[in-house]
Amino acid sequence: MSSSTNQHLLFDHLIELRSRLLKAVLSVLVFFCSMIYFANDIYAYVSLPLLAVMPESGQMIATGVASSFFAPFKLTIVLAIFISMPYILFQIWSFIAPGLYRNEKKLMGPLMLGSSFLFYGGISFAYYVVFPIVFAFFTSVAPEGVNIATDISSYLDFVLKLFVAFGIVFEIPIVIILLCWTGFTTPKSLREKRPYVAVGSFVIAMLLTPPDIISQTLLAIPMLLLFEFGVFISSIYYTKSDDEHAEEENNE
Repeated sequence: MSSSTNQHLLFDHLIELRSRLLKAVLSVLVFFCSMIYFANDIYAYVSLPLLAVMPESGQMIATGVASSFFAPFKLTIVLAIFISMPYILFQIWSFIAPGLYRNEKKLMGPLMLGSSFLFYGGISFAYYVVFPIVFAFFTSVAPEGVNIATDISSYLDFVLKLFVAFGIVFEIPIVIILLCWTGFTTPKSLREKRPYVAVGSFVIAMLLTPPDIISQTLLAIPMLLLFEFGVFISSIYYTKSDDEHAEEENNE
């Protein structure tokens, strides 16, 4: 293959990559524009777990001059990215699919669908399970006479950090399946490393969450459960692969 042909193929790939990126960005803009009018309502909904456990005298405040505008604005942008994630993953899949073998395509499709589901599951777990427990604890340990007044920008940074942390952590089964699929490790080897995984889960939870034992534990425990789930699914895949290889050998 000549150098000019290689350059032409590279140019075509770059054009396609640009097209996929533009479509992904456009999807984020569409969702953002459709939700910006409801930015304050969206922020109010996200703040419900804290407001629900605040004392009657407690309230949220805006200490910055433009915080009341930028906090809901920032939240809407991040939400638009979250909602667009399946479409963004589809664009990534469409770009790399032509270079994959048939068996790889069969696996990548369900993995991308599963990764979207797990990401949203992690965010939902943080909002509906972790936030009520953590905020109830924080407000209950406030010293007597202290009026709880959380800054809206600080609250947003806090919840977005946990949203991203739980969203990423819930991808553990996908990571394990990919590691086993590529031959980097095996389900048996992962089972033997359970003690190290348990310690590592709490260390990672400590780094990703605020410095309180409750949120760290609520992140570490799902990590361990998701690890076991990922190993279980990988074991099924390994069994199917062995059966397919045995069938091919018998046919030969």
